[in-house]
Amino acid sequence: MTKRALTGNHAVAEAAKLARVKVVAAYPITPQTTIVEKLAEMIEKGELEAKMIRVESEHSAMAATLGAAAAGARAFTATASHGLLYMHEVLWWTAGARIPVVMAVVARAIGPPWNIHVEHSDVMDQRDTGWIISIAQENQEAFDLTLQAFRISEDPRVYLPMIVSLDGFILSHTVAPVDVPPQEDVDAWLPPRRQPYTITLRAKSSWPT
Repeated sequence: MTKRALTGNHAVAEAAKLARVKVVAAYPITPQTTIVEKLAEMIEKGELEAKMIRVESEHSAMAATLGAAAAGARAFTATASHGLLYMHEVLWWTAGARIPVVMAVVARAIGPPWNIHVEHSDVMDQRDTGWIISIAQENQEAFDLTLQAFRISEDPRVYLPMIVSLDGFILSHTVAPVDVPPQEDVDAWLPPRRQPYTITLRAKSSWPT
């Protein structure tokens, strides 16, 4: 175990890297942006073998994450505030289809009035979508919950998407010590995702024509 000084956002990114995510689709929004920036940097440096999908909106980010996970990839996205509201339609699809997606939500107030600071209306608005929701109280919890979210959501007894929320700026941009386990320990605890079904392009007989 190594103790590192990490912001809450970088703790989430580090956990996603250790989870060996294969697809990251996201659209930047304050105060979430440094999560996906850090993941993009890890991919560029070869520290993380994953596909970064640059999309034009949060709605598309969630749709791309849903599609990647439905195809069997370990998929991750992150957003905040109005971005989460823009995704809202696809959240219902993801939970209804029981697709194991992990999403970080860096909690931020919803306007009006214009406000970029922490408040929890964004994540609390998703309570009835069918997503599991966890809320971190500190950077260590943000790291731990992100790793746990992959194992929980991918468990065949669960198979639901999961949100890991952390407070905007108060945690997301504040540096604190975080215990980070070695990759081999995470690999032993969180094996590669196993897809229990396959997707076919052939229409089912019940499909309307």
